[in-house]
Amino acid sequence: MTAGSTILIADDDASIRTVLEQALTRAGYEVRTTSNAATLWKWVSDGLGDLVITDVVMPDENGLDLVPRILKIRPNLRIIVMSAQTTILTAVKATERGAFEYLPKPFDIKELVSVVQRGLEASKPSRQTSIHPDDEEELPLIGRSTAMQAIYRSIARLMQTDLSVIISGESGTGKELVARALHDYGARRNKPFVAVNMAAIPRDLIESELFGHEKGSFTGATNRSAGRFEQAQGGTLFLDEIGDMPLEAQTRLLRVLQEGEYTTVGGRTPIKTNVRIIAATHRDLKQLIRQGVFREDLYFRLNVAPVRLPPLRERSEDVPELIRHFLAQAASEGLPWKTIAPAAMERLKRHTWPGNVRELENMVKRLAALCAEEEVGLDTIEMELAEAPASMPENDGGGLAQSVERHMKSYFAAHGDSLPSPGLYDRILREVERPLLQLTLDATRGNQVRAADLLGLNRNTLRKKIRELDIPVVRGGAK
Repeated sequence: MTAGSTILIADDDASIRTVLEQALTRAGYEVRTTSNAATLWKWVSDGLGDLVITDVVMPDENGLDLVPRILKIRPNLRIIVMSAQTTILTAVKATERGAFEYLPKPFDIKELVSVVQRGLEASKPSRQTSIHPDDEEELPLIGRSTAMQAIYRSIARLMQTDLSVIISGESGTGKELVARALHDYGARRNKPFVAVNMAAIPRDLIESELFGHEKGSFTGATNRSAGRFEQAQGGTLFLDEIGDMPLEAQTRLLRVLQEGEYTTVGGRTPIKTNVRIIAATHRDLKQLIRQGVFREDLYFRLNVAPVRLPPLRERSEDVPELIRHFLAQAASEGLPWKTIAPAAMERLKRHTWPGNVRELENMVKRLAALCAEEEVGLDTIEMELAEAPASMPENDGGGLAQSVERHMKSYFAAHGDSLPSPGLYDRILREVERPLLQLTLDATRGNQVRAADLLGLNRNTLRKKIRELDIPVVRGGAK
């Protein structure tokens, strides 16, 4: 049921109706369009149409409210929801109410035609779930950029599944917020959400932390202790910085994922577990696999549904909305209300934000607390950014050594009173080695002989490192 099918379109924007009608007619479909929900409801009630495309905001009714009513009388009818209100809650509510797909405006017409075809070919009835409260003021994620729309759609698709997820992204991008959104809007929302940071736990205590231990199982184990798996039973276990998990714990985690049970440290009786695993990392797990410090089979078990969270510099159009959110948050905490001058806002949008959203949030709250003016001007922002450690230029007197020192201080500080996992020397050297080799090869246009000479390496050594680090080499590339 594809060609010749009838598509019903409801949107109060005449130009959008025209574009959709022309595109879908060219694709071989019959198309009916209307500007209101009442006409759409009459068509559906009369048994017309094989698929519905509806806007959210219409003059007589909210399109999201119409979705469950349509599915109640025609449960097999596929509904595509479009909206210019591009927030995570719009995507989530569209999916919760039974929509086949959600598309933010503006949309790609080829993508929409493809979604229509998939909707017509799908055979299973749409799933309806309980409606979550409509609280537009408490958005778990902020941003309406194209990059964030992809995240919202991923969350909407994954929220009613139990698929394991790996969220990748730089530090400060909000990986735990995505994990919490997957839990809070999912089927396990009424069960525990338990978060554990692998990088913050001493290596020899990770297994006890995750799986619990019995009394007397090791020195200092004076009582039985429940692990994070037991605490998260029925809910979600969020494993942050999964790349820092030692191999021994990785092996036990893999066994849990394969068999659905585990034993406590010092215990003998298997314990059945029912948790959804969401992992996160700012590191390249594939590179860790090549280095032999992360299990490939565990990676594939966890990475069923990958979600990449973009750095703030890739969604700079979201900076003003994020700043307004953090300013309002600061005011609700008793700090003075501030505004940002237009020129200052443009400067903030151009900043690269190496610390991502966390860096932006800290700066905004610092301005709210310390800036004397009600409107924060460009000069104040320039001074703030110039003083930020992460924004210091490379040739400020310390060069690379000073940059590495700043990075390592931050790295150790993130572990608090504990220490990173062993092998730190090799990990840091590799992080420096890869960009060094890559940039040298770029500079020599992929000529490995010249690159080896420039680096002072044997030619065979360079080739070996290129293979080990999986560095792409393009002959004749840009210098």
